[in-house]
Formats: sequence, structure tokens, C-alpha cells
Amino acid sequence: MSNFLFRRLVSAVLTILVVSALTFSLAFLSGDPAIAVAGKDSSAAEIARVREFYGFDRPVAEQYIDWLGKALRGDFGRSYHYQQSVHDMIAQRLPITLGLGAAALALALALALPLGILASLWQGSLIDRLMLAISVVGQAMPTFWLALLLIVLFGLNLRLLPISGNSSLAHFVMPTVVLAYFAMPALMRLTRAGMIDALQSDYIRTARSKGLSPSAVVLKHALRNVLIPIVSIAAVQLGALLGGSIVVEQIFALQGLGALSYDATLRSDLPVLQAITLLVAAFYVGLTLFADLLNAILDPRIREGW
Repeated sequence: MSNFLFRRLVSAVLTILVVSALTFSLAFLSGDPAIAVAGKDSSAAEIARVREFYGFDRPVAEQYIDWLGKALRGDFGRSYHYQQSVHDMIAQRLPITLGLGAAALALALALALPLGILASLWQGSLIDRLMLAISVVGQAMPTFWLALLLIVLFGLNLRLLPISGNSSLAHFVMPTVVLAYFAMPALMRLTRAGMIDALQSDYIRTARSKGLSPSAVVLKHALRNVLIPIVSIAAVQLGALLGGSIVVEQIFALQGLGALSYDATLRSDLPVLQAITLLVAAFYVGLTLFADLLNAILDPRIREGW
């Protein structure tokens, strides 16, 4: 287990280093960062002063090492537009995005697992086709369109839920439903396919021959093996929800990382963009590492393969 853990940690660290280098390069991909900060209408003298003040005149490798060292300590500099600490700005917005992503994933799992199990138990039936239809619609429907439908129905017509802001839990109901429906199809299809394979395996026949109840066979024996790929997909889905909540946060006026990254993109606020990109990537890698370790605990064959 220790060898498996060491290999996965090394892989995660190397991935973060590569992502950090690509993230740092954002400042130079769009041209001279000094011009982006000073403004296109600034004089050559003003641009030169900005370049010297922010250290853009130093070698790129030196700038990267300095930026990475500060980033590891949580210091991402100051926002070019707001003139505030990027760390403080993210600290204010991060709980909103994390809470929204976690709630959406929890709702997606709460729906996908039982629906996938039902579809596998009645394979080929009307229930199975209905579950697949729900999955296909959820995968094909754009999140912004579903968000607008919910706003019109529950916000404007029925007036049951608030349509913008984040001052209460009620403000998060519709955004959570939208993101959950986005994550649910992959989880439900994976559950269905895994359960179908598991229920046809020899160890399930043995469990049934021992006289175990149908619920024990399904939940205790079959579902345990199906959970291994679901854990991996759930971790990936949570990372996707954290990184892909920009549209949903904009529609519902939630002041999370998605809205902050959108504003930073419009204003070419590079320190904010770099910090958010690196943070989301770190979450993504960390969640994948956690999923691999959890799968290794559930299935010893995984860690033996490393």
C-alpha cells in the first residue's frame, strides 16, 4: 500500500507542477502582460514602469519560480483590477462554489444510484427505457437552458424560489438541481452497466444459492463492486462541477469562483485567473488521488497492480 501511495503522490505532484507552468504562461500567451495591466492607450514610459514594478522585465524562469514559491504559501499577488489580495478574494468566493458543487454531486448520487439499480434489475423494461431517456435528456440538455426553465417555472410563475443571489439556502436549490442533472447521466449509466455485469457473475449466483435475500444480494454484494468505478467518476464529476459552474453562477448571480473567473477574464485580471486555474486543477488532482486511494482500499487488486 505504501508503494502505491508513493507512486500516486509523485504522479499528483508532477501533474500539479505541469499545470502550474501552464497556468503561469497565461500571463504571456495574450501578449505583453505589462500592456495588459497598463492599458493599450498607455505611453511607453508608463508601460515600462509597470513592467519594472511587477517584475515582468526579469527572466521568465525566475518569474515562474518566484510565483510558484509564493503560490505554495497561498500568496497569489494582488488583483490588477480590484487592487485586493487574490487570496482574500478567493477565500470569500470559494465556499460558495464548494458548497454548490458538493450539494450537486450529493443530489446526483442520491438519484443516479437507485435509478441505475432499478434500470439494471428491470433491464429492457419500460422502467429501464425511462431511466435511459432521463439520462440521454440530461446529457443533451444545456445547463443554461435548464436553468432558464427552472427560473421561469419556479421563480417567475410559481414564485416558490428566489432566482438570484446567495443570501439563503433557498437561493441554491435551483443551481444545485441544474448541476446535479448535468452530473447524473454518467453516474446512472455507469451504475446500470456495472450492476448488469455484476448480477450475471458467478459470485452473485453463489450468494443467491446460499438463500440470501434479494436486497442483500443487490446492495451488499453486487453494489460493492460497482462502487469502485463510481467513486472514480464521482471524483471527476466533482472536479468538473467546480470548474464548470461559471454559466450557472452567472445565471443565478451566485458570487462564487465561476463568477469571479468570468469577471477576471473580461478584465484580463491575470493574477486572479492564474490562482483560480491552479486551485481548480489542484482540487481536480486531489480528488482523483483520493478516489484512487479509496478504490485501492475497496479492491486490493488495484494497489497490487501498481
